[in-house]
Amino acid sequence: MSNIDWFVLIFTLFAVVAYGVFIGRGQKSNESYLKADNKMPWYIVLLGIMATQASAITFLSAPGQAYTDGMRFVQYYFGLPLAMIVICITFIPIFQRLNVYTAYEYLEQRFDKKTRVLTSLLFLFSRGLSTGISIYAPSIILSSVLNWNIYLTNILTGGILLIYTYVGGAKAIAHTQKLQFLIILGTMAFAGYLLVQNMPNGIGFRDALYLAGKSGKLNVITTDFDWKDKYNIWSGIIGGFFLALSYFGTDQSQVGRYITAKDNTNAKMGLLLNGMVKIPMQFAILLIGALLFAFFSLKPAPIYFNERSYEYLKETQPKRAAIFEQEHQALQQKFNQQSKQILAEKDDSSAQLKASIDNFKTTQKQVALLHTKVEEAINKSNYNAEKTDTNYIFLYFVKNTLPVGMIGLLFAVIFLASWGSISAALNSLAACSLKDVHLIFSKEKPNDQQELNYSRLHTLAWGIFSIAVAMFATQMGSLIEAVNVLGSLFYGPILGIFLVAFYFRKIDGPLVFISAVLSEIAVITVYKFDIVSFLWLNVIGAFAVVLFSAVGLLFYQPKALNS
Repeated sequence: MSNIDWFVLIFTLFAVVAYGVFIGRGQKSNESYLKADNKMPWYIVLLGIMATQASAITFLSAPGQAYTDGMRFVQYYFGLPLAMIVICITFIPIFQRLNVYTAYEYLEQRFDKKTRVLTSLLFLFSRGLSTGISIYAPSIILSSVLNWNIYLTNILTGGILLIYTYVGGAKAIAHTQKLQFLIILGTMAFAGYLLVQNMPNGIGFRDALYLAGKSGKLNVITTDFDWKDKYNIWSGIIGGFFLALSYFGTDQSQVGRYITAKDNTNAKMGLLLNGMVKIPMQFAILLIGALLFAFFSLKPAPIYFNERSYEYLKETQPKRAAIFEQEHQALQQKFNQQSKQILAEKDDSSAQLKASIDNFKTTQKQVALLHTKVEEAINKSNYNAEKTDTNYIFLYFVKNTLPVGMIGLLFAVIFLASWGSISAALNSLAACSLKDVHLIFSKEKPNDQQELNYSRLHTLAWGIFSIAVAMFATQMGSLIEAVNVLGSLFYGPILGIFLVAFYFRKIDGPLVFISAVLSEIAVITVYKFDIVSFLWLNVIGAFAVVLFSAVGLLFYQPKALNS
């Protein structure tokens, strides 16, 4: 990067850290550190919810996801608005009325202590792992730009955000998320504009869309039902509904954002608006990926977007790499010519256009096949290499196309997006491990200052744990998919516990505890044997808890019912 880009990057990051430390200074109680004194207005709640969900993975990996698999990933969010309505009706009033620090406090009052601890441990394990993946995402950038070791950049990336998270708690997180997300949205919109502007002369937005459509990248809605298809309208609405219900309703990283609201109204407004805004925002981010495919259909594309991994292949297998490059150059030249030919003929409905499109699609498959061969060769030659280059596609465009200053700002954006979600996750992890585990098993009740100190120590400990997890994230492929698969392994049973708590008053703690354990075993088994795609795991897990609990009532009558 240029000196100007470095200045923009460092200044932006320093300004956000300084703002977070300043706004979060003077913490004197856990009420302030973990819940921001319940003073957040709806727009802070909205931006906090969106920033927590839209991590660097969203902005780094989603365009690459659309580039490789099309825009059908957006269907993953189709169940979100419905979930927001249910949460506003059922979840928020209960959490606000009980004035809880964590969502799992309610479970002790409804069931018993062991159910609260089990549910919290499921959350801590899943969120701790996914936070590590979120740290790894921006580390890719530093590693690529500076040519630094990825393990060093994981430590650097995770360490910086710990400064204001450790010092300022929920208040610092809420206000920095507001600033971060506004910068992110503006910069990503401008990046999309520059992407279209950098198309070859005479090629406009409609032309790029036309090419993306003919290449199958605008497959926004797919209606074919297939249990193993990861993204279709059925898995999106049904599986996505249960995943969103569990994530926003029972995941402390999200619950922690809206329990800081002033009141029920502000919490509900923030959550409902998130349901309305999220799908268009994700559509726009994925559209950037589809447009990137059109861009590299018209201009030379690299043989592999992860340049460092490919350089390793060239060093270890130079002859094989030379053969790959020769084939790639010929295919890329033909692909670029065919793309331009389609655009020249697109207003013609003759058989010639159909033949040109068929040739274009044939070459597209050949390019994809060559990419697979290169990827397999890299994975075999270097066991530390990432499985795919999906996470590098948008990064490659930024590095090699955007003007000076904009490169540094976009790199800063990916850091800020990461920090927004990671800081909220660390705060929620600290709240749960302290309130739901530490203090429950502690023999002595700490005073306010001691509890605040414990909260900070838990935040620090989870930061270190997440950095450690990031060290193993290189083998997870597409990060946006990996983090959602990980969540789906645990969200279903967690949601099932809350559904039983809300809607099945006859079921007590011992019964739901056993049902939750059995359900988690069932979900892991289904995933292990690859019976259905990961979104359906959320449905299976939730229904399994309800079903096992209902069946258990046939053989076991809770004491409360016998009295």
